[in-house]
Amino acid sequence: MMNKNVRVGLIGAGRMGSFHAENLAWRVPGVTLAAVADPQTGAAEKLAAKLGVEKAYSDLHALLQDPDIDAVAIAAPARTHAEWVIAAAGAGKHVFCEKPMAVTLEEADRAIAAAKSAGVVLQVGFNRRFDSGFAAAIAAVKAGENGITQLSRSVTRDPALHDPSRIPQWTIFLETLIHDFDTLLHFNPGAKPVEVYALADALVRPDFKDKGLLDTSVVTIRFDNGAIATAEANFQAVYGYDVRGEVFGTQGMLQAGHINATNCVRYHQGGIAIETSRMDSDLLRDAYVAEMAEFARCIRSGEMPRATGEDARNALEIALACIESVQQQQPVKLGAR
Repeated sequence: MMNKNVRVGLIGAGRMGSFHAENLAWRVPGVTLAAVADPQTGAAEKLAAKLGVEKAYSDLHALLQDPDIDAVAIAAPARTHAEWVIAAAGAGKHVFCEKPMAVTLEEADRAIAAAKSAGVVLQVGFNRRFDSGFAAAIAAVKAGENGITQLSRSVTRDPALHDPSRIPQWTIFLETLIHDFDTLLHFNPGAKPVEVYALADALVRPDFKDKGLLDTSVVTIRFDNGAIATAEANFQAVYGYDVRGEVFGTQGMLQAGHINATNCVRYHQGGIAIETSRMDSDLLRDAYVAEMAEFARCIRSGEMPRATGEDARNALEIALACIESVQQQQPVKLGAR
């Protein structure tokens, strides 16, 4: 393994799967995208042909049984992630899984156990950890440069809500704010969340609220060291894809994230203008490449990835507490559920 490329098979050829496929095929050193699998007729074949990939499967289990595949990247629908992590680990494949790794704690525990039992790398797609700004802020907090964390904040505002009918219930917590929860946990290392209070509503598309859509939320998290964190999400920021974080401590404050597509600021008769990113795959392109490069490096070296299955479980625990908080319309104690 040390002297050859890691051969990765992709599970899921949708929007994010296709983006991961391009990165694996063209941008990640030490990796070969060796196969694509998707149950939708023709989807795997089309993506494989575009990228010059050797193999395409409509049977996902067939990819897992391919002896030429060292690892898999899972970009299937979120509610199926845990079953594919478990199946891939059982087949002896190293696993990169898009977030969320699971949607129940029992699923998360089974996925973590499967990877440990098989002795394979399990990395979860918390891409913000690989963004230069967020990575620097987390490193500074862990090094004690910011003192003791007292307040922190994380924001995710998606650029557009196109088809609300396709969004499963609780997506705002399980798939969107899950990034923010992971960030906030790493802005306060060593502390444990003890209470969560979530407010959520359908403000972008109120006509879909009775169908279970929540498109706007603010979450407050209290930690056992007294620190307070807030996470905020909205599914439609008309000005672009907006991802930011802030951590305030006894020795100062750290900010991370931006929305700029370039460093160019335009000054003209109409005012001041900045081009903004409209897709996560644009704003965080370098981070997506870096997380896959780390995945390959960990497979070769045996080191632990920075975004583990345990990290995914910790963030999921907060997301599930948010769901309970919305349902009960009150704060929820963690560890008491």
